[in-house]
Amino acid sequence: MNHPPFTTTRRSWLRQTSAGFGAMALHGLLNAASNPLASRAPMLQSRAKRVIFLFMSGGPSQMDLFDPKPFIQQRHGKSVNAPLPEQHRHESTDGLLALGTDIPVRPRGQSGVTISDLLPHTAAIADELCLLRAVHADNNQHGPAALQFHTGVTAEARPSLGSWVSYGLGTENQNLPAFLTIHPGIDTRNYSASFLPAAHQGTPVTLSAKVSDPAIAFLTDQASDEATQRRRFDFIQRMNRRLLAQNDTDARMEGMIHSLETAFRMQAATPDLVDLSKETEATKKLYGIGEKTTDKNGRACLLARRFSEAGVRFVQVTMDGWDHHGDIRGALPKSCAASDLPCAALIRDLKSRGLLEDTLVVWSGEFGRTPWSQDLSRTAPIEKHGREHQPESFCAWMAGGGVKGGLMHGETDEFGFRPVSGKVHLHDLHATILHLLGLDHERLTWRHLGRDYRLTDVYGEVVKEIIA
Repeated sequence: MNHPPFTTTRRSWLRQTSAGFGAMALHGLLNAASNPLASRAPMLQSRAKRVIFLFMSGGPSQMDLFDPKPFIQQRHGKSVNAPLPEQHRHESTDGLLALGTDIPVRPRGQSGVTISDLLPHTAAIADELCLLRAVHADNNQHGPAALQFHTGVTAEARPSLGSWVSYGLGTENQNLPAFLTIHPGIDTRNYSASFLPAAHQGTPVTLSAKVSDPAIAFLTDQASDEATQRRRFDFIQRMNRRLLAQNDTDARMEGMIHSLETAFRMQAATPDLVDLSKETEATKKLYGIGEKTTDKNGRACLLARRFSEAGVRFVQVTMDGWDHHGDIRGALPKSCAASDLPCAALIRDLKSRGLLEDTLVVWSGEFGRTPWSQDLSRTAPIEKHGREHQPESFCAWMAGGGVKGGLMHGETDEFGFRPVSGKVHLHDLHATILHLLGLDHERLTWRHLGRDYRLTDVYGEVVKEIIA
């Protein structure tokens, strides 16, 4: 459904067209007109209430972790006639030598989902996972590929997935934003609200080894007391509302007003949430907090659970270190060791608290890695080679939130290069995530520059085969 922004000047339009939103009640839309972060009923029957997105920045190797290829394993170190277009060949991949994995990838649990020995904790929760083995993206460079995963496009500033979820559902806790991103990268477009109101922008959270360092920048003002801050805040908001009244309609100004109000309320709510000292020692150990290898990601995953439990709709955790162009056999185990325990602990913790059923957890990088080697030095033995970028096919997993656990969906060719069945494009993945949240990706739109925009543009099909 195409509709203009949720603003106070469009209340009459909302009354006339609310029927198009199905289960989304009129009072919810009217509330959204005056508060863009108001909690709203979904358009469709929902399976999930919230999302935690675990983003493995750099591109994990799907063949080493989830999708072993006997053909490549048998041809290890030998040239293969791979289906790689000539224009995509690089000097470092000249010869296309098959690069097998040296760590077993085995069937796990009752379901037989294939997972590497490098991920023992993930392997232990295999029956909770829905493994997508033929995910496809459109760009082989980190920046554009990551941008597409977050926003649906490779080269523009568009609202991110978290911002669309915030816009569609609001927040369940008015003292917190609907979208938080923990340890985001330097590209702010990946959590931008773009042309959506500023209230739907992702709030960055950075955890420091020093407990005294603020997790959210500029949340507190040490130079003035609370009463002074309150007077200053009220004065700024009066000026903002006066300007808004003069312009009648200004979505950005409305978004700024509500962002300031949310920020002010966050000063009281957030300190307790980011204080992990109140968690039990057993919970900290579950996530690997206090251990050098897992402490950073463990804290981030535990914080993601706390924010989700508190009512934040979309929480993203970014984990770096997956860009293995060289010596993948030496580097991949380190990346796995830093993320495996925290990610698996998150699933276990959510399930033990009864939250996994309506929390959708998504794990993926921006693309995968090639099944043939890459020798940056041109002289290193193949055991020291790495892998190039591969958007043509890669693996991602989902858990909870209405997806089938213990399922492997999709197949690739014998090279592990092109999908042969069950192909899931990023537009399809986005459509499915929104569907599980009760949002119709074709009707969740915003009018901008004379036309209606949506996360999936003119593409995307819900992957019904993976829905429980």
